[in-house]
Amino acid sequence: MPKNELKTHFGKRQFEDRLYERFSSYGIKKANFIYWRKKTLWFTIIGTALFVKRLVDIVGSFLGLIFLSPLFLVVAICIKLEDSKGSVFFVQKRVGKWGKEFSFPKFRSMISNAEKLKDEILQQNDHSESITFKMKHDPRVTKTGYLIRKYSIDELPQLWCVLVGNMSLVGPRPAVPREVALYSLEDRRRLEVKPGLTCIWQISGRGDIPFNKQVELDEKYIQSQSFLLDLKLILLTIPAVISGRGAY
Repeated sequence: MPKNELKTHFGKRQFEDRLYERFSSYGIKKANFIYWRKKTLWFTIIGTALFVKRLVDIVGSFLGLIFLSPLFLVVAICIKLEDSKGSVFFVQKRVGKWGKEFSFPKFRSMISNAEKLKDEILQQNDHSESITFKMKHDPRVTKTGYLIRKYSIDELPQLWCVLVGNMSLVGPRPAVPREVALYSLEDRRRLEVKPGLTCIWQISGRGDIPFNKQVELDEKYIQSQSFLLDLKLILLTIPAVISGRGAY
């Protein structure tokens, strides 16, 4: 679905139309006043919540990049020592809010020609009935890559995406364009908000969660997101990462 069409379907216009219809039976003047008051109040609340969320994202990602910089250096050295041919970072395009694509960095956890070999192992996908590709024992993963994947250290460079505004600390994980092209209309609800570093299914089993369940949990987050829920998910991410469950 084109980006503008996606916005029309899920965005501000749809809310305004439904709100006006709700009060249209009160008469034109009264309906207009109630409509204006309700719309102003709703957008004020939502605007304040988005401002607070963005502020937390900026502060959290900035501090994270500063304090984790020694770890970044150690990981970079280990990656280069094991496979000096490739870059320290693996950067690919991911799809964000309203279908906007952005550069998505990770510490490289695979051999340097991993993308070229992907087509050869697609049939071994552990999510065989899904549009996502997950493989528990991927032969392309290096020894360093195994460790940084298990504890999600490879994802930490994405703090930069949070800092510049392409991602949030909490939100649905961003998919690659190839996967989004296969989304149903319901699946595209994930694109209503900024993607995040962590989400509900990330703390509930990560790669062990099938795609349809991921969508269901992402929709649950979108419908009930709040500052307290974000804080809870961030705190629960710590033991989920330490356990290494579903990380592959």
